[in-house]
Amino acid sequence: MKRARATCPLDCPDACSLILSIDEATNRLLQVEGDPTHPFTQGFACVKTYRYPERNHHPLRPLYPMRRVGPKGSGQFARVSWEEALDDIAEQLKEILDRYGGEAVLPYHYAGTMGLHQYAHPLAFFRAIGACELDETICATAGAAAWEATYGSPRYGVDPEDVPQAKCIFLWGINSLHTNTHLTPFLKEARHNGAKIVHIDPYENLTSRFADLHVKLRPGSDAALAYAMAHVILREGLHDAAYLGRAAQGFEQYRAVALEWTPERAERVTGIPAATIERLALEFAQARASLIRTSYGMTRHPGGASAQRAVILLPALIGAWQYRGGGALLTTSGAFQLERSYLGGAHLIAGKHEHKGYFRPNPAARHINMTQLGSALTRLEPPLRALFVFNSNPAVVAPRSDLVQQGLAREDLFTVVLEQAMTETARYADYLLPATTFLEHPDLYTAYGHFYLSWNEPVMPPQGEARPNTWVFAELARRLSLEEPTLYWSAEDLARSLLASGHPWLEGITLERLKAEGYVRLNVPRPFLPFQEGANTENGKIRFDPPPPVILTEPEPEFPLILLTPPAKHFLNSTYGHIERLVQGEGGEPVLLVHPQDALAYGVQDGRRVRIRSRHGAVVRKARVSEAPMPGTVVLEGTWWECRAPDGKGVNWLTGEHLTDLGAGSTFHSNPVRLEALD
Repeated sequence: MKRARATCPLDCPDACSLILSIDEATNRLLQVEGDPTHPFTQGFACVKTYRYPERNHHPLRPLYPMRRVGPKGSGQFARVSWEEALDDIAEQLKEILDRYGGEAVLPYHYAGTMGLHQYAHPLAFFRAIGACELDETICATAGAAAWEATYGSPRYGVDPEDVPQAKCIFLWGINSLHTNTHLTPFLKEARHNGAKIVHIDPYENLTSRFADLHVKLRPGSDAALAYAMAHVILREGLHDAAYLGRAAQGFEQYRAVALEWTPERAERVTGIPAATIERLALEFAQARASLIRTSYGMTRHPGGASAQRAVILLPALIGAWQYRGGGALLTTSGAFQLERSYLGGAHLIAGKHEHKGYFRPNPAARHINMTQLGSALTRLEPPLRALFVFNSNPAVVAPRSDLVQQGLAREDLFTVVLEQAMTETARYADYLLPATTFLEHPDLYTAYGHFYLSWNEPVMPPQGEARPNTWVFAELARRLSLEEPTLYWSAEDLARSLLASGHPWLEGITLERLKAEGYVRLNVPRPFLPFQEGANTENGKIRFDPPPPVILTEPEPEFPLILLTPPAKHFLNSTYGHIERLVQGEGGEPVLLVHPQDALAYGVQDGRRVRIRSRHGAVVRKARVSEAPMPGTVVLEGTWWECRAPDGKGVNWLTGEHLTDLGAGSTFHSNPVRLEALD
């Protein structure tokens, strides 16, 4: 048995450093543990990652190239050789390019791996052939737009390792014990140092029970609460006028709006008692070194970006950025000042290219919003003719599952899926190609929850004939006679290019050092007070203008309840949805949380099944009558595989494709529904 270190590749802010135990004789991963030497991982992993051996060696993991032999969606395949698969894919792609052009080809991908070589660099192939540009909006674009409209770019905030220095902590719209687990020891240390921890979320969950106080608010009403807190802070003279005078712009416009939002008015909108709002505002302002740890959940509403702007302005209002541990944190991703000019063929869409053979980048390529994939596959003109899916499972995770699966079933849509599991999307593939896991290829990893850059060496040979995403697209590029050199870059080539930015936070961090040490902290100053004197905006000022509007999430007469679809503890999107022990850890099947008042109103009985209907479709779930959600709100945790649902339908049969106010992001938490009791 050997022990090796690796970084977890999955879409989580923690980007954990892991210690792996591997049986070299059988080429099997035996155990996963947290790295005790990593300052953020601190020796433990999440409940999901401990089960990675079961995922890596799952009996249904695709291990060989396969061609469809049955109807689309049936999952019927025949094994073929890599040569046969790649030759046929290349020939069909050539025919589509010749007949319809690059705008008929769409790559659909997201963060199934966060390693930059396997996550982002495959896009170089698609940019070289002039394919559609996928706007990656499903998760973070609304939050990114909100942050940049307030504090500018690059995006970063409080150093997570400074959280113990905070005197008052609001976990606002984040179930951190599910989705940012390694923040917990820092929160405990802050509490030991005297900090109060407040959780603001529409339903009670694990983080609510960990916090000192849980404040329930109506979904999508976060901006109203933020303004009401600002009202109290301004009324009591607890804002930092000197800080605002030198570090902010547009404050007077913001003040005028905030003064209109009395706690009593906000109570009618948020459902939070006015007295509670008063107390929250006073405690937050008087602590000075106050921190808001937020995430992307609150942004998944029609007014989500404006809501987040209103929330992250509160630390600036009291001058919290001047104190260690004070301020806000959405992401640390902007601190990784890499040289990204060539990542994913970025230089190709910038127009710096030559045309050779099938090498035909298109700086004016057709853009497709990934949140609206269903419409793109079924309604777009001229239609898409080829779809390449990697690092994602859109049949389950994208809105409007009805349209997505209808589109995937098109016989005239040539679909290639690169996968590590037999997902719902994989079952629709014309060619299913086996992809390597993070154990089986090298890659470079940033993080969005800490400041450590890391490198993974492959620690075991690929299972079966699995190959990295980049290998597949390089082989296709050769068959298309593409001469652009970056299409053939190794992970090492890409890493050296990325590290050569010249930014002082990367000074001294080389690939050789990363290979030797595994992970290295960026040269971010300690203590880190990023907005002590201003922001990353063009004029260096925090933008209070224009004041963010309050855009509420409203139910409809026919659909009077708002459905939330937050993450589950045992899943990460759909990645672990086929691991039996994790499925059982979540109770074996998806469950709808219903407040007793709503259960009484709609005849819902605890433990019985209920039909949930939206304007887009309907699903059947077991109901759990619970005080966890607030009245008017129902909750389905987790993106379950459809085979685990009693009706064979995932939650996104209910969700719509409507977009956020800024960033054109997804609105998964703003679904008006009604309940229909079943006999």
